[in-house]
Amino acid sequence: MNKFHEVTAQLEQALNGISYENLDISDEVKEQVELVLAQFRRAKGRVDAPDVELHEDLLSLYNKSNDAATDPAVLRRLADKLQLMGIVDLTQESLALHEMVDATGGDPGESIEKMSMLLKKIKDFVQTENPNIEAFAGEKGNPPSCSGQVSSDKNSKAPVIPVDFRCPISLELMKDPVIVSTGQTYERACIEKWLDAGHGTCPKTQQILANTVLTPNYVLRSLIAQWCEANGIEPPKRPSSTRPSKTTSACSPAERTKIESLLRKLTSSNPEDQRSAAGEVRLLAKRNADNRVAIAEAGAIPLLVGLLSTPDSRTQEHAVTALLNLSICEDNKGSIISSGAVPGIVHVLKKGSMEARENAAATLFSLSVVDENKITIGASGAIPPLVTLLSEGTQRGKKDAATALFNLCIFQGNKGKAVRAGVVPTLMRLLTEPGGGMVDEALAILAILASHAEGKASIGSAGGSASFGRGYWEWIPRNRENAAAVLVHLCAGDHQHHLAEAKELGVMAPLVDLAQNGTERGKRKAAQLLERMTRFV
Repeated sequence: MNKFHEVTAQLEQALNGISYENLDISDEVKEQVELVLAQFRRAKGRVDAPDVELHEDLLSLYNKSNDAATDPAVLRRLADKLQLMGIVDLTQESLALHEMVDATGGDPGESIEKMSMLLKKIKDFVQTENPNIEAFAGEKGNPPSCSGQVSSDKNSKAPVIPVDFRCPISLELMKDPVIVSTGQTYERACIEKWLDAGHGTCPKTQQILANTVLTPNYVLRSLIAQWCEANGIEPPKRPSSTRPSKTTSACSPAERTKIESLLRKLTSSNPEDQRSAAGEVRLLAKRNADNRVAIAEAGAIPLLVGLLSTPDSRTQEHAVTALLNLSICEDNKGSIISSGAVPGIVHVLKKGSMEARENAAATLFSLSVVDENKITIGASGAIPPLVTLLSEGTQRGKKDAATALFNLCIFQGNKGKAVRAGVVPTLMRLLTEPGGGMVDEALAILAILASHAEGKASIGSAGGSASFGRGYWEWIPRNRENAAAVLVHLCAGDHQHHLAEAKELGVMAPLVDLAQNGTERGKRKAAQLLERMTRFV
């Protein structure tokens, strides 16, 4: 550990010595270096004397006999550092020990007995220190709370991760969030480890799991990606799983027979049979995870892909929506892509009914959650019709198109395609749309595109600084932050006229507020703009 910290200190010192003014690099690269530098600075301060003290305190108490006197100061330090000061924390620790005992078949061994003794001493101490704490035994059925906010260190440059974005087991930012049968969301690797250990309960609620199916939480994964982008953090990459797939269907033989019958109708030469069968498959795939697995196992995906080019608009709509519902299952995404579905989905996106186009956009978003699929979809010609839907769709259609475009534009190679498809003027119009229902999505996409040379030029020519200046007072903090991020890129280099225009439109006061009260990213962007305004305007 000491060697790692020595290397960390050396890297931090080296990066800290970079003279940006002597290097011809972009603001984006500078920000990435600053982010890495901030991470090294945080890492330098993570190990200190109290860690050694904690180890020694634990060891001394662990090796004492039950009747040996224990220094209350040691117990107080342990309870505080191990975060065992409340009845919920103590209950969770007790449950974990109970699970360990169960795993040994009733013969816990000396080490678990010592841990149990240690926990009892801490529990007795906590109850002595706080006599009003509820009885320990009476709290056994209550689940631990995972809703406590992590306090923000004002001197730290790292943004505070929202609690909902942390796995309740590891407390780390989730890369691949999945939902269990109780409705709780966990990091896939953590909950798989829990299930592999033989547990049949939900770690957070202690409820019995009805099944072990893990459903990807695409909405949360998208929100995490947006939060990372907004805070200048690289979105977490979903790890490739080495665990054998457990997504086998639990459908009954009768249900499987019904699915096979529907698949035969999908291949019928009768258009009405095809339409009704596609509609039923759509509904079955929407119903539950077992159906999604069984339908794919039966070979429905290639048949549905074939129906995407049918002249019957209703059949086409059923087929693309069925693929959307099937894509919720992680294993089905690869099957849909490998079946050559993307060109057919893009065809529906261009030519289908409005509902079919909206569902095609949602399907592309679902498939693009997998990083390599962003490249495939971007290369398929999907971006221009998504921009068209963003302009002329219903409110739901616009949001479907916006989420798909945001996801695709996380990949650098798709940014220029989106700009050339005319997405910037469309997004600028959405900023001033009556009701402002698309401001969040529009600003999030503009903040990504502004770091791209073509995106920056397009935003500037579309009157970017003027649009952001007018709206600055009314937008919520997250949107102000994205607006500031766009302005930073617009005003870089020889574009001081944007600074003058923004200042004239009254952004100084909101920028000062953002510099004082925003997130770390918001403060950094606001400070950059204020400094440039002071220097050039």
